[in-house]
Formats: sequence, structure tokens, C-alpha cells
Amino acid sequence: MPSRRLPPLATDGLLQPPPVSTVRHPRRHTTGSAPRSPRLGGRAPSHVTLAVDDGELSEELVSDMQQQAEQIRRERLSKRVKQAEEVPRVLVGNLIGEDHANYVLMYNMLTGIRIAVSRTQAKIKRPLIDDDFSACHKYSFDIIGNELTPSAKYDFKFKDYAPWVFRELREDSFHLDPADYLLSLTAQYILSELGSPGKSGSFFYFSRDYRFIIKTIRRAEHKFLRSILKRYHSHVCANPHTLLSRFYGLHRVKLPRGNKIHFVIMNNLFPAHKDIHETYDLKGSTVGRLYSEERARENPRAVLKDLNWIDRHKELELGPEKQALLTEQLRRDTEFLKELHVMDYSLLVGIHNMRRGNRDNVRRNTLRVYSPPDVHVSPQPHAQGHLHRRRAVAAATTETPYVARRAARLNAFANLKCVDEGVLPEEDTGDRQQFLFYQDEGGLRATNEQNQPLDTVYYLGVIDILTPYGVIKRVEHLWKGMSADRHKISPVPPAEYADRFFAFMRAIMRGGEGGARFKAE
Repeated sequence: MPSRRLPPLATDGLLQPPPVSTVRHPRRHTTGSAPRSPRLGGRAPSHVTLAVDDGELSEELVSDMQQQAEQIRRERLSKRVKQAEEVPRVLVGNLIGEDHANYVLMYNMLTGIRIAVSRTQAKIKRPLIDDDFSACHKYSFDIIGNELTPSAKYDFKFKDYAPWVFRELREDSFHLDPADYLLSLTAQYILSELGSPGKSGSFFYFSRDYRFIIKTIRRAEHKFLRSILKRYHSHVCANPHTLLSRFYGLHRVKLPRGNKIHFVIMNNLFPAHKDIHETYDLKGSTVGRLYSEERARENPRAVLKDLNWIDRHKELELGPEKQALLTEQLRRDTEFLKELHVMDYSLLVGIHNMRRGNRDNVRRNTLRVYSPPDVHVSPQPHAQGHLHRRRAVAAATTETPYVARRAARLNAFANLKCVDEGVLPEEDTGDRQQFLFYQDEGGLRATNEQNQPLDTVYYLGVIDILTPYGVIKRVEHLWKGMSADRHKISPVPPAEYADRFFAFMRAIMRGGEGGARFKAE
């Protein structure tokens, strides 16, 4: 029997037609064994054996295969060009691409969030029980998958802590639409990473539309949050306008032969649709609480501290109504933190000057927008100004929470469409306008003595609330107290810290005595 010769390869790797031969090979009558013949002259493929000794037919076959090869080359080139154009860019920080050191961690985080949250949302809502606050749902992912989890790129284990509690917080307390939540975090596996400017060593991962933050936390902070979760839930339910950090989920990822990474999902206090012209982190402490003014001039986006606020003679310009509301809410939140025996928290203040607006392109200089593909949004009619949007949301809120969430969701989708088109949104999503301190373009607008609006919007929130006054902080208090006024340093007992924090916030409001008296001599 003559040896079978393999068909030659072309330079592009495609198979060439076999050489002309007069030998007829017997046909195997096995189902599906006969390959389809290419279309000849537009005719349907035939299962009749073609004679390959016909010169004209062979030339037509060669021509047809060459055309198909050229078509494949064009499609491949077009695909490569399209992929190059669709390289994702991020809003802030560094894009976590496949070549990033934390890409696997990011992928596992988002996969776990998508599956765990979807599983909880798919169940019928029920009242919370005590066991829900200590519940822990475990998931194991691998490249094969099983009846509980789909296949994944990597092997890892995922834990979802108190899923029913956080579901109730997201939906009932924070009025967050579950579909909107998952869309922002996991519709595209794109996050950006920013190293924490603080001393904790945590990392921030921003969602693709800049609305949510995934923050890694230490194991001690994770255990502490679980221990106070029931009291945190009660406080948020009793104080819907609280200024405390909003926790949307608590999770853990473990890689094979790797460390356990605990993280929380939180709200991003600053909006994507407004430039933040000044940022302050205020604790009420004045020892070591100064950011160099020289460096601040070089970096206008720096986070300034208490002494910068005092030296610049800043104050929260709020009229009697808003000042009374803010003072009362701060008092309630501070009393709650005192009961938790925590300290080292601060009031984060972002200031937007409406006269400057977005003309300085601060966001376009410090944020970069990516364009994720395949997010289709039906066009929505543009609102006729901010007042009309607020009235529409307020009217929806008086009907049902579902209608309010749906209106906010439409605005969020519209902003996602802006992001898809490569521009940062210019309007608020409206998902926080039902809360007192976030009702003015996502923040709190300054007012005069007659409660008339001024040209400044404040974005306020109490952050870093998971630091208990333990052994390390006690030692730090003793050590720093030896070289500075022990009442002015940051690490002080929780009761003293809370009283000083609240007194400082009252002093820096309009009509207060100012923060100068808090300076260390």
C-alpha cells in the first residue's frame, strides 16, 4: 500500500488542497465521517465524491480555498485591531490587567461576589434571625466547577459573611438596587487599584464606575466588624441618615497555598460627577496633624489635616437648619462609636466649589475613564435641571421604595452609558438623594444664616471606624504622651476621643469658636 502524504502547509498556517491523484480511496460509511465539501459556485455541499482529476474543478477548488483563507486573515486582523481599541482604562489608580500582580486576587474577589450575592438575592426575602449575624457561607471554586459553583479560571475558596444581614442593609437601609450593585462591580471584570495613603497598609479597589470601594482589611478588623455587626445594623436602622461608613458586604478570599485576604465593600463618599477641590481628614487631634503647605501647593489634590483646616481659617458654612441636623447626627454617631469602644476615626470632608465647577478638569486630570463594551442602555430623556430631577425622585420616594430605587437605577445606567462613551458623568445618579446629608448633588450644600443656598457643596462621612482601643493603642498613647500633650495626640481613650471629636466638629461650624483652641501649646 503506498504511504499517505500529508498536504503541504501554506505560509499562513492554512492547509492547501491535496495533490491531484487518480487513486480512489474507499469511502467510510460512518455517520459524520464525511467532511463537508466547500461551496462550489454557490451550490449547496454535496456528499457525492468529487473527481479530483478534473483540472478545471481543481483550479476552482484552489481559488475558493484561497478566498476563504484571505477572509480568515482579514477577520483575525479586524479582531486584533478591535481588541487593541477596547483596552480598558480605569477611573482612578492603576488598571488591574492580566499582567498585574493582583489580577488573580481581583478576579477571585469579583467571581466570589457575583456568585455569593446572586445566590442570596435569588432567595425569598425573610426576617432576620440571630444566627444570620454570625452566618458564614463557604464556596469552593475550581476550573471544573460543580453543582454549587460554576467553573472559574483559578482555584480558590471564598467566604461570604452574614449575607442576609448585608442584603437587608443594602436594600432597606441604603436603598441600593441589587442589580445595579452587581452591574457596577461585576458586569466587567475591571477594577483599579490605589494604595491606601494611611498607615494600615490596606488597598482600595474602585469599581468600574467609581461608585463602590473594595477595601482590604486586617483579620483583626474583620473579626471586630463581625462582633459589632448586630449593633451596627441596629444603629443604621434607627438612624437612616447616619454619616458612618456604609458597609455593603464582608468577604474573604483564600488562594491555594496563599494568604487569606479579608475585604469589605463600601460606598465611595466622593462622586464621579463633581470635582473635589479640597479634601480634609479631621480627627480633632492637632499633634502631628499637618500636611506640608509646600507639598499641598504642588499637589492640590492632597488630603489635608486638622492643622491645615485651622491655619486656613476654614469653617463648615451651614445655616441654622442644616447645622442643627448635622450636629445631632454627629452626636448620635459619636455616642455609638463611644459605646463600641473605638477611636482613631475621622470626618472626611470633600469641598466642591460650584463657581469653579468642573472647568478645571480636575477629574479628567486625576481620573481616567475606561470604555467597557456591550453595555446597552435605552436612551432616557434628559431632565430639565437639577430641581426637576430632585422633585421626580422625591415624588417617587413618596410612592414606594421600589419606585425610588428604579428611578435611581435608571440614572445609574445613564451614567454607565456616559462611561461607556469615554466621558465622566456630569449628573448625580440620584441613588442617595433620599438621605439628608447627600441630597444636594450627592452631598450637603452650604447655606447662609437665612438657610439660602451658597456656592459650596460638602461631601461628609465618618470613616475608619474599625479601630478598637486595644493594647497597641494603649502603648501608643503612653509613648506619644511622653513627648506631647496627651490630650492633643490622636490615640486617646474612646470616651475622651469621642468627646474631643464632637467638640471639634461643633467648633468648626459657622458660629463656633473655631479650632484654634485645640492646638497644642
